[in-house]
Amino acid sequence: MNRSKFLDAIIENAIDGIITIDDKGLIEHLNPAALELFGYGREELVGKNVSVLMPEPDHSRHDGYLSRYEHTGQKHIIGVGREVSGKRKDGSVFPFRLGVSEIKFSDRKIYTGFIHDLSKEKANEEQIRSYTEKLEVKIKERTHDLVKLVSELEMAKENMQALFQKEKELNQLKTRFVSMASHEFRTPLSSIQLSASLIDKYTSKHDVASVEKHTLKIKNSINNLTTILNDFLSLEKLEAGKVEASAQYFNIISFAEEIAEEMQMMTKQNQHIIYEHTGTTAEVYLDPNLLKNCVINLISNSIKYSGADTLIQFNSILKDDELILEVKDNGIGIPKVDQHNLFEPFFRAHNTGDIPGTGLGLNIVKRYVGLMNGTVACQSEQNSGTVFTLSFVLGK
Repeated sequence: MNRSKFLDAIIENAIDGIITIDDKGLIEHLNPAALELFGYGREELVGKNVSVLMPEPDHSRHDGYLSRYEHTGQKHIIGVGREVSGKRKDGSVFPFRLGVSEIKFSDRKIYTGFIHDLSKEKANEEQIRSYTEKLEVKIKERTHDLVKLVSELEMAKENMQALFQKEKELNQLKTRFVSMASHEFRTPLSSIQLSASLIDKYTSKHDVASVEKHTLKIKNSINNLTTILNDFLSLEKLEAGKVEASAQYFNIISFAEEIAEEMQMMTKQNQHIIYEHTGTTAEVYLDPNLLKNCVINLISNSIKYSGADTLIQFNSILKDDELILEVKDNGIGIPKVDQHNLFEPFFRAHNTGDIPGTGLGLNIVKRYVGLMNGTVACQSEQNSGTVFTLSFVLGK
């Protein structure tokens, strides 16, 4: 086989399309791959301007490209490795990579274009791009779901921890309650039983002084039991949301003097309650029943935690639209370490010893004061006494 036939065989059997045009842009030759790629027969294209195979805007500009190249040497479409678009006979457009070789003869020159179809590559790229976009969307969705799940798990973890903490607190309260109730009920009942037995003994001997002594013990024990039951009932009503403040106008001086007189009957030997009022007016607008419960509770504590021969100061201060009530004693005081838990239910300071109490009173006071939109504060030092202050902004 001679060289010319060998080259013809290569061109005719090449996988890529090969097109040869003259310097005017007219097609001289196409190999089978080019004809199949563009969908034409050979006779339909030979002699036609190669721009027939180009979509706009290259179709209209091709002759200008050739002319510019002839005069300036500036390449546009003509070049190596450019990615351009071709137009098939059916009007469809496809991408291909174009490589152009310029061949000069003695009397003329021709251009040979090598066309590599990029349709499958572009389709694959588009498929990969579409798949990548879908994958990115899916990843974002999964990431969002994961973040949401993590957030829900964290919230569930926090809720579980809160529930565990609540359960722990409830168990502690239950333990305190059982311990307190068994002790606080047993002690006064034992005292009542013993005193009742001794009364029978002293009655037969006509020992009036001893009878009066044990009768007083019975009364005190009954008062302690009554206080415990009242605290339980108050707490139950508060927890059930059955307590509401019902404000009305009343005279704070008459109110306080009546409480001081009533509580004086419960004091220890030579304990005295001193009441003083500061202010030019006396009328207030609060719930007298809730307020009375608070004051009685505070004065009862002062009586319990102060010794004989002591003074308990009870003050009311009325200025502008504010009422301040103070209950001050010089009793055993409250240790610093216990003061931050002072208003917790069933909590009692470590220095209370055998002094009876439920650990509910101050919790009830704080909640009653809160229902009246007031505040309660405490200042205390161990072995130096305690001051409780109730503050109310008076409304109409």
